[in-house]
This record gives sequence, structure tokens and C-alpha cells, in this order.
Amino acid sequence: MFSEYIDNFKKKSLKERFLLVIGILFFLIYLTIGLTIIFWKKLPLNMPDSYRTALGIVMIVYAFLRFLRFFNKDKIQND
Repeated sequence: MFSEYIDNFKKKSLKERFLLVIGILFFLIYLTIGLTIIFWKKLPLNMPDSYRTALGIVMIVYAFLRFLRFFNKDKIQND
């Protein structure tokens, strides 16, 4: 399975590889922001803890949805 992704990566054009790297980078950015909002208590956000947790969870879910949508789109294009 992993070797299949490597083979597909090697077949991609430079533009597609760049978009893949950008997609992974933004997944990591949104995931980090969500975790930061949840766990960094000294972050200067004036909102209750329950709202901070909800916002962090929304950011993490959004990161995973972007990640899944990106790879599902990529899989459909390869078929």
C-alpha cells in the first residue's frame, strides 16, 4: 500500500507534487493550530474554555476533512 503511494508520487508532475506538499503542509498547520488552541492555556484568546475546546476540535476536524478530500480527489484522478 505504501509503495503504491510512492509510485503514484513519482508519476506526478512537478505541479502535482507541489500541490501535494502544500496540501500536507496546510493539514499540519490546521492540526497544529487546533491543538494549540486546545492545550496552550496562556494563548491570548478571550473566550471560555469550553469555546476554546470546541474551536480547537473544529480546526482539527477541518484539517482531517481537507486531508481526506485532497487524497480522495487525487485517487479519483488516478483511476
